[in-house]
Amino acid sequence: MLGFWEKLHKPVFVLAPMADVTDAAFRRIIAKCGKPDVIWTEFVSADGLVLAPEAGRKKLLKNLEYSEAERPIVAQFFTSSPENMKKAAELARELGFDGVDINMGCPDKSVEKQGAGASLMKNVILARALVRAAQEGANPLPISVKTRTGYSQPELEQWLPEILKEDVAVVTVHARTRKEMSKVPARWEFVRRAVEMRDVSGKETLIFGNGDVLDIDDARRKCEKFGCDGVMLGRAIFGNPWLFAEGKIPTTEERLQVLVKHTKLFEKLLGVYKNFAIMKKHFKSYLSGIDGAVDLRAKLMDANNAGEVEKIVSEFLKNRIIKA
Repeated sequence: MLGFWEKLHKPVFVLAPMADVTDAAFRRIIAKCGKPDVIWTEFVSADGLVLAPEAGRKKLLKNLEYSEAERPIVAQFFTSSPENMKKAAELARELGFDGVDINMGCPDKSVEKQGAGASLMKNVILARALVRAAQEGANPLPISVKTRTGYSQPELEQWLPEILKEDVAVVTVHARTRKEMSKVPARWEFVRRAVEMRDVSGKETLIFGNGDVLDIDDARRKCEKFGCDGVMLGRAIFGNPWLFAEGKIPTTEERLQVLVKHTKLFEKLLGVYKNFAIMKKHFKSYLSGIDGAVDLRAKLMDANNAGEVEKIVSEFLKNRIIKA
């Protein structure tokens, strides 16, 4: 049931799946700067992989592109169709992924309208059917679930024991409800409760916590305090691909050089499929705390390609040396 998860040293620190953030380009940068124990892909529509015309399917497959340096890597899917989940899981196995994760926590309205994401917390029968379908398609890969404490209110007591009846390797609990989104502080006491329910169930399922984790030190403290087997870190990775490299404090030059490398990789791997504006959301984070970053950011936001970004950064660093 646990597959590769059984071989990892606890506590386990993993990278969260984030749409238009943890894409193929950024994951390669992260794997080089400071590799997490496990990496997730962006979430991918199982329905799209099965039903979309060739052009649409080709675009979705770019979200499942990965490098060997990212292993172990988990493919995350969303759907309300067990049949499509099975086929997507089969594809993940064929593509060589190490595991399959089912998104049962995404609050996006378009995802929920499909009966997927967070809406699955209101349909436990379907949720369990999706787990079994993923197991059938991905066998022998381990199956995991990312979810929340509840939909409109905390309801782990009703929700989690049902999921634990299935052979799930990992359940990641985002310590907020769907209604709370990220508008309130994460309530990690529910992660502790999830651990207690797992223990009562007698299952070996690993419980990870997620939400408002600042860095690896904070993640380790949360594991000790709330008893979880690991932590999933998300927003803390913005502008900081060294997040999982404990103790690493990059220089300004290192940060800007990685910004350029990231931009070049984005253009090389995803330029045909994604708008360059998606890359720009990273610029502010990379520049945080750097002297003169206001003007630099303004210039970068006007850039149209990686070549222009590299030129702007080179001039900034050159002027910085002259002033020094």
